[in-house]
Amino acid sequence: MIAGGSDQNHCPPKPAVHRIALVEDQHEVRERWARLLESFGDFQCVCACASGEEALTAIPAARPELVLMDILLPGISGIECSAQLKQLLPQIQILILTASDDEEMVFPALEAGADGYLLKHSRPADLRAALLDVLGGGVPMTSGIARRVAQYFRDRAKLRDELVCLSSREKQVLTMLCNGYSNKEIALKLALSVETVHSYLKHAYERMHVHSRAEAVAKYMSSKPAVAGRARF
Repeated sequence: MIAGGSDQNHCPPKPAVHRIALVEDQHEVRERWARLLESFGDFQCVCACASGEEALTAIPAARPELVLMDILLPGISGIECSAQLKQLLPQIQILILTASDDEEMVFPALEAGADGYLLKHSRPADLRAALLDVLGGGVPMTSGIARRVAQYFRDRAKLRDELVCLSSREKQVLTMLCNGYSNKEIALKLALSVETVHSYLKHAYERMHVHSRAEAVAKYMSSKPAVAGRARF
């Protein structure tokens, strides 16, 4: 051995330890997640919160890189908590880890800023891979959720194609319909006869492949941002 040398020069560098926060209301589940994260070796659980309200105070102070977030929390939901955390800490990554794959929760969570969505029954190796994927800029999802997301965007593309065929007046009538106006009110606002409004709606229904006012409203609103209050014409 060369004098003054050291074997330490040949030791591989230690992997970076990533700071992780947990938001889970069930004590036993929260403790299990924390132990699992620590067992990976390259993650450190720096904050474990039992509610969204606690998370909004504790997580900004702890400054983790990534948050593991449950959705069904007491008080504010994990979705609302995610949205507020993204406002407070725009660079933070949020991975939803929940028991529910209900699309009524999946899409609002992603819209709130979640960077991935996994189910709680995911294997530890899959969870670790998902954490690293998020930190690397990916958007991990379980296969079932990924299929739902893909189908959602296919449906949206099909809907856009259907709506392109609508005339500007048909779109105007549908917008008023979505804002709660009756056919008679629409007719008065647009200086049309009720029969003409009915004709516009009939043609729109045919192009949108729907059969009722409720279907038309649901489908048309799904193609646009939420309409707040009554439109003004």
